[in-house]
Amino acid sequence: MAATPLALDTPAPDFRLPGTDGRTYALDAIARENGMVIVFMCNHCPYVMAVIDRLVADASALMAEGIGFAAICSNDAKAYPADSFEAMQRFAQAHKFPFPYLHDEDQSVARAYGAVCTPDFFGYDGHRRLKYRGRLDEGRTSPPPSEARRELLEAMRAIAATGEAPPGQVPSIGCSIKWKPAA
Repeated sequence: MAATPLALDTPAPDFRLPGTDGRTYALDAIARENGMVIVFMCNHCPYVMAVIDRLVADASALMAEGIGFAAICSNDAKAYPADSFEAMQRFAQAHKFPFPYLHDEDQSVARAYGAVCTPDFFGYDGHRRLKYRGRLDEGRTSPPPSEARRELLEAMRAIAATGEAPPGQVPSIGCSIKWKPAA
């Protein structure tokens, strides 16, 4: 499933979610002067599994440059136990996440952001306006070519420096978010 286009300059929806580290996070705790990235992901998706080490490396680099970063799991944990909160805690520890990994149990945050797949990247400027809705890089379930650009990293650096959205954003592709049945 591919991410759906979203109008650039859309403000980041606020949230308050529990993190795997025992803390509760709101948007204010993630946002930084140079911008922020919110990525919707999960523990079991083959697309996430294929990029997780590169995602952690790029998140660490961006955080060192004053760009906030958080991951959110919104999957239906009852139907997909591999995405339970306890499994999220193990996943975050196993991959040494330097960023908060948040649980969106009622899926309201994913709906507010318009997230559709895992991983799904939302890059914001320092004013919390959407500037990037693309992919990490051109890798999918296998590594990208050695000459591939680090698209998210480069985009967020450009946004921090200029406030402008980079042209030619390629939507992320991944597994669909596992929505709960309608009540």
